[in-house]
Amino acid sequence: MEYSDAPVGGLRGSAVHLRMQIHQVRVHPSKSQLARADQLAWKLAQLARDPVPVDSDVTEQIINRVIDNTAVAIAAINRGPAISARAMALGHRRNEGATIFGVPSQERFSPEWAAWANGTAVRELDMHDTFLAADYSHPGDNIPPILAVAQAMSRTGKDLIAGIAAAYEIQIDLVKSIGLHPHRIDHIAHLCPAQAAGIGATLGLPDEIIFQAIQQAVHVSFTTRQSRKGEISSWKAFAPAHSGKLAIEAVDRAMRGEGSPSPIYEGEDSVIAWLLDGLDAQYHVPLPEPGESKRAIMESFTKEHSAEYQAQALIDLAFRMRKKIDRLSSIKKVFIHTSHHTHTVIGTGSNDPQKFDPNASRETLDHSVMYIFAVALEDGRWHHVDSYTPQRANRSDTVRLWRCIETREDPEWTRRYNSIDPAKKAFGARVEILLEDGSTIEDQLAAADAHPLGAEPFSRPDYIRKFTTLTEGIISTEESRRFLDVAQQLPNLPAEDLHQLNIALPEKALAGSRPGIFQ
Repeated sequence: MEYSDAPVGGLRGSAVHLRMQIHQVRVHPSKSQLARADQLAWKLAQLARDPVPVDSDVTEQIINRVIDNTAVAIAAINRGPAISARAMALGHRRNEGATIFGVPSQERFSPEWAAWANGTAVRELDMHDTFLAADYSHPGDNIPPILAVAQAMSRTGKDLIAGIAAAYEIQIDLVKSIGLHPHRIDHIAHLCPAQAAGIGATLGLPDEIIFQAIQQAVHVSFTTRQSRKGEISSWKAFAPAHSGKLAIEAVDRAMRGEGSPSPIYEGEDSVIAWLLDGLDAQYHVPLPEPGESKRAIMESFTKEHSAEYQAQALIDLAFRMRKKIDRLSSIKKVFIHTSHHTHTVIGTGSNDPQKFDPNASRETLDHSVMYIFAVALEDGRWHHVDSYTPQRANRSDTVRLWRCIETREDPEWTRRYNSIDPAKKAFGARVEILLEDGSTIEDQLAAADAHPLGAEPFSRPDYIRKFTTLTEGIISTEESRRFLDVAQQLPNLPAEDLHQLNIALPEKALAGSRPGIFQ
């Protein structure tokens, strides 16, 4: 691995200037015996363990994401995948373990199973944070396994913050530089090593242990994107939790002195050589220099609406455009001019007939920008439950409008989507609506309203509003206030209070599951 001192541009939420090293990563033959210091996994381990203090605004953003994760998890607490994952985890009780969302905090469980249950609940509604670059990510998926281990291993709120900051940094830096999607590899392949590194940072483990855990995590987490193609199943909700469980197990093995496949990125039979760009691949991974702050979380952004991130701006745009149309029944055709990614993943360029099927799963519908734009245009609102019901999807006027919508790739939107400068990135589109009388209505939006560059960027009051909206009617007002108070004291929480970052539902409010092997 070679690296230079070239700085990486980009907004990270403040005026602090970061000089980042660019690490060139390529495949090396075994006979070259690549030095450990030149391996990407070693660099990631060193980054995770670098004891530089976490900046105050980063800490505040971490608190926001803890609140955000909990909001979407509680909103999904009695949905199918969350019920199944929780039921599996309940069979693994452990004294001095970790908490599970919905279950009273005095009940504790093995951390990898708590991470499994909580991670699935967080992911189910597809409504927490996102970062998009060379690949995709939901970096909030790092939080459940790190929190579970911190609770089980008696770490403080400050320790937890350090681990989360490290995990966000590593996942986002990998997502910026190593594309998985072109090879149809699912994005948990970048999540799992970040989770392992974040756990290592939280526990204050030596570089050697974190290095081995990262390599274990990479080795076991490469899966295909069939989970997000065609008839999308509930596995989409389980995948990040599976990654978190693998990461905890990888760290446990490394702590016991076990080694790992090495070099996992650069070896001649490595993931790069045979699963990504191949033997001639070259990647340039930006990482903070030693002693520099881990600020990558400031480049990520949460969702206001429960839908795939590239649909966020289009939902807001639909709200705006509907005001210009007298009768939605007069719409003859809708063209969404957007990026290659939006067109091919959630648009008509995916060639997935399921994206036009009124009887498709919720997971499929939230990856159909045609469905999403139609419903947002008709309703002028978006709801994490109501917008996806079978009755809503099967309305005849909706189906007619839905099937009038077509996406088209626009090179300029693709260029903006792929920009390495966060200030210039765009995840939106230009929409052209053709009416029956021959007239046309056009509008465009580059960033969702809640995006840091949007019309109404999310701040702490918005995260709290999202929390109270999503949890209303599920938890008591007293429990809501208690959790929000504790979460906002995160930097000062002692180890014995970390279990309070949990929410218990009223007795008998948790839905049960069919029986399985574990219980």
